[in-house]
Amino acid sequence: MDTTTRLRTPRPPSPPSPKLRGLFWLLLAGFLTWDFSVSAPVDLRNEPPLIAAGSGQSAAGGHCSMAK
Repeated sequence: MDTTTRLRTPRPPSPPSPKLRGLFWLLLAGFLTWDFSVSAPVDLRNEPPLIAAGSGQSAAGGHCSMAK
């Protein structure tokens, strides 16, 4: 078999540049800062306990897709 006809295995992708990684973390930190500053605080005492699934307790909150 001729060596020029063999298929080459693809090279793994190169890691992102340090500038791109820094931009990602800067944008992520900026988004989290913005989100915490504009969102209403979460009242953890108003949430139903996680272990209450199927226990018969009423589900009076804690999931945004529940019918009101």
